[in-house]
Parts: sequence; C-alpha cells; structure tokens
Amino acid sequence: MRASGTFKVEEFTPAEVRLPEPVVGTAVPVGVATMRKRYEGEVAGVSQTLFTAAYDQSSGTGTYVAMESFEGTLGELSGAFNFAHSATTFGEGREAEFFVIVPGSGTGALAGIRGSGGLRIDADGTHRIWFEYEVDA
Repeated sequence: MRASGTFKVEEFTPAEVRLPEPVVGTAVPVGVATMRKRYEGEVAGVSQTLFTAAYDQSSGTGTYVAMESFEGTLGELSGAFNFAHSATTFGEGREAEFFVIVPGSGTGALAGIRGSGGLRIDADGTHRIWFEYEVDA
C-alpha cells in the first residue's frame, strides 16, 4: 500500500545534551532537537521527533538522523508506529537517503506495519512524505 501527504513542523526545540568528556571538536557542529509535526492528506496525524544533525548553516551542508513516533491514519488505517529517516545535503537536494518503518512498533489497525517511504521538500517549501507499507493481517 502507499499513502502520501504533506506536513508542517509546528515546534522545533533545541535540546541540551551533555556529551562525555573529552568532547570531540569537528568542523561542523552537532545539535539535537525535538520536533512536533502535523500531517495532512492520506497521511494524517501528528508526530514527535528526536532529531540529530551535523549541519553548516552557511553552506547548507550536513547530515541529519531522525526517529519519529507517529499517531494518526495511513489511508483508512488508524494507529501509531515509529519510523526513522536520514539524509545528506550539499546545499541543494538530498542524497544518501534512508527511511524505514520500525518493525514491531505498530499499534491499533497499524499493528504489524512494515515498509519504507521518503521525504521531499518542494521549491515552494512544501514538505511531502510518503509511505510504502504492508500491514500483517
């Protein structure tokens, strides 16, 4: 099955993280944040996200890794599940993308969900998401 939609970030909160000593210094700073997103379309609901990135704002170069807990509907099925995604950018576009639904994380009608998906940001700033998934009967 496939479900797609759009989303907006409703909240982005940088998080304080205490790293073990000695702290390693790199040319690109690493940050951690939490996010809340709202989804519309065939993917409808909300998510809470743990977001980590090594990113240079001036050049738009970096990599992020995110773990999301989603609650809502995919198509006609309601429930909750986790999914993880990451990508690298060199200022424009995305490469080395990874996107997976966490096996065993589904609840409700989405219990037994597994699959993958993707993200895209249009030139006008619209954030798009899609899932390619199966649900065990």
